[in-house]
Parts: sequence; structure tokens; C-alpha cells
Amino acid sequence: MSYSRNMDDEYEKFIRRMNPPRVVIDNESCKNATIIQVDSVNRHGILLEVVQVLTDLNFSFTKAYISSDGGWFMDVFNVTDQDGNKITDEEVLDYIQKALGSETSFTTSEDSIGVTSSTDHTVIELIGSDRPGLLSELCAVLTHLKCNVLNGEVWTHNTRAASVMQVTDEESGLAIMNPEKLSIIKKMLCNVLKGSNKGNEAKTVVSHSGTHMERRLHQMMFADRDYERRHEEGCSDNQKPDVKVVNWYDKDYSVVTVRCKDRPKLLFDTICTLTDMEYVVFHGIVDAAGPEAYQEYCIRHIDGFPVNSEAERQRVIQCLEAAIERRVSEGLKLELCTTDRVGLLSDVTRIFRENSLTVTRAEVTTRAGKAMNTFYVGDASGYLIDPRIIDSIRKEIGQTILKVKGNQILQNPQESSSPNRFLFGGLFKSKSFCNFGIVRSYS
Repeated sequence: MSYSRNMDDEYEKFIRRMNPPRVVIDNESCKNATIIQVDSVNRHGILLEVVQVLTDLNFSFTKAYISSDGGWFMDVFNVTDQDGNKITDEEVLDYIQKALGSETSFTTSEDSIGVTSSTDHTVIELIGSDRPGLLSELCAVLTHLKCNVLNGEVWTHNTRAASVMQVTDEESGLAIMNPEKLSIIKKMLCNVLKGSNKGNEAKTVVSHSGTHMERRLHQMMFADRDYERRHEEGCSDNQKPDVKVVNWYDKDYSVVTVRCKDRPKLLFDTICTLTDMEYVVFHGIVDAAGPEAYQEYCIRHIDGFPVNSEAERQRVIQCLEAAIERRVSEGLKLELCTTDRVGLLSDVTRIFRENSLTVTRAEVTTRAGKAMNTFYVGDASGYLIDPRIIDSIRKEIGQTILKVKGNQILQNPQESSSPNRFLFGGLFKSKSFCNFGIVRSYS
């Protein structure tokens, strides 16, 4: 049996070597977008890999056509940059060809998508019940332990919070390899995560590799079953994504349709969720040329069957709704750019707390010694943020360091004052808990 599986694997590798992916980039046929066509031998997970490469380049998808029925995979994507322009940078175009056009760029297992091996950093994964002040407290602990947060993301959804952070040791500037220090980090973070509920346990895992950060966040929240919890009281029906699943009996497919407000990385979020739920997209159409995005997919489970029960149908709908909502940006967007240092994130979140601001989502990035962080913040009571507070914060942090982007969002006070609606970056002093933390080292 093992010999037969090995022969099948070798045959699949041989077929892929004989038919390497073909990438065609066309800047002539469409007036408003660059067309990228990818043809390859088909296998489960390849659609997500392609979408992930293009998403990581911060491309916007205006249209997409997906076909992977049978043994061949063919996708066409109309993409633009963040400003809505065609992709003309020769270095970027060359990277796309190399990233998508060679067989070695596609791994043989979907679990390996975006995997990196390095001694540069340690990865800390956190997920659990959201509570006010948690992000600020965790950052303070890491600063106390002389850990610098290089990169990370924080998502909140349905009273749950998830974060993936890449940290380094202050002295070495590299991954934290000392088992004793890792144990201390685990113990102190556990104390913060548990809060008043001492029955909760935190877990520590040390690994040499890790998956793509944003995919990992989806996996963590999916495993945490955040999709089963009721929607926040402030979410009205017309704000929710419209997701439908019906069966096309003549073709033995289930047809998934999604309608919602378009936003960056929406396609990645839906394809990532379907892939991690072990569904295969055989055909698909994406139209996001306007403010609303429309996605339609013909799917079957990896076992070859369409959705075959009402419970399964509801689960697909709930999971796709959750995947779309997790990354919705609520609040005022603040961008911070300055020289990176240990304790920077702790100081910034402390200042937000002292000015009664909550953080609904955060992105932390460090490049060439520069910290480039994005925070989505709101007033603790849900009212429009007083501009004087923002002015005061910018004066304290630095007018040229912290800048305001986009428009402020006004929320209904009753929505934000709900006792069940907490934000990971909420900055009150109260007691609550998280389920577990995971510390993972790259080496």
C-alpha cells in the first residue's frame, strides 16, 4: 500500500515536471487592469497559492475567472495596484513570473503554503476570549522580557481575538532560542491570558517553520469556531455579507455566491476558508469592478461530493461570513512610521489606552529598521473620536510619526456599550480571560 502511494506521488511529480506552470501577463487587452493568466497541472490548494502570491503584492482583483475541472488548472485575474493602476514595474512583473511560473514555486502540500525557515525570529500565536486592555498588557510583558515585536497582526471577531507576532531577542536581535527564556515568556503570557480564570491553560509549541501569517490567523479562528458565536449587536443585516449555498444537481456541484462591500484581500479570505474547509473550487467568477464584490464558485468537498445536508450548508455560510468579517476595518485608521525599538508597540498602545481609544485591528511591520504600523481605533464609548484627542496623541508620539488616514467612523453608542462586545485593543482595566497562547520559534 505504501509502495503504491509512493508510485502515485512520483507519477504526479513527473507530470508536473513535464508540464510546468505557464504564466502570461497582458497589459494591452484591458484598459484598466493587468491580466494575469496561470495554467498548470491541477491539484488541491493551487488556487489558494496563486491568489496568495498576488494578494501579498497588495494587488486588487477587479475580475477573475477560475476553471480547474479535470486535471488542468486555468485562472485569469484582472488586477491593479492599490491606486487602481496597471502593474507596470518590471521588477514586480519579473517576480510574478518567477513566483508563479516554475514548478519549484508550488509545493506539493497545501500545508506548506507560505512556509519560511529562519533563525531570525520567534513566532507567538495567541487566541481566546477578547477583553479590554489585553493587547497593551501583552505588549508590556514582551517589553519587560526584552522582546521586540517585528511583525504581527491582530484580528477580533465575535468577542474572540487572535494574534500572530514575530518577535526577536533584544540582545541578539535574532530568534529566542534559550529554553529557559521561552519558558518564562510562556509563563508570564499565560498569566495575562488567563486573567481571572485560572482554569484556562496556555500551550507552548516550538517549531522550525510556520505558515503564512494571515492564513494562520484564519485557521486559528476557524479552529476556535468563532463563526458559531452570535454576531455583534451592532452589525445590521445590510452590513452583513450575503452568502448563499445551493446545489446544482445536474452538474453535481454546490454553488456558493457571495455579495458584500469590496475591500482588499477579500478574494484571499474566501478562497483560504474554502480550501481550509477542504472544498475544491472547480469553476468561479469574481467581479469587483465597483464598490460591491460578487463571487460565485462551483465547489465539491475533497471527497468528491457536494454539500449534502442543511447543517453543512449553514456551516459553509457561517464560515464564509466570519472570514469576510474578521478583516473588516472599523474605526479611524492611524499609520505610524518611525525607527524601530524595543517597547515601541507597548508605548503606543499605552498612549491609546490613556486617551480612551480602543484598537479593533492592528498590523505591525518592520522593514530595514523602520516600524510601519497600522491601527484601526475607535472611541471607547462608540462616539465619534474627538479631534482634540487625536491631536494630543500625535503631539505626544510625534506629528510626523503618527498620521491619520481615511475618514472617521461614527458608531451607535448602544452598540459599543454592550457588555458582551469587547475589543482586543480595548483599553479599560477589567478582568477576563483568553483560552491559550502558542509560542513558536523559527530556526
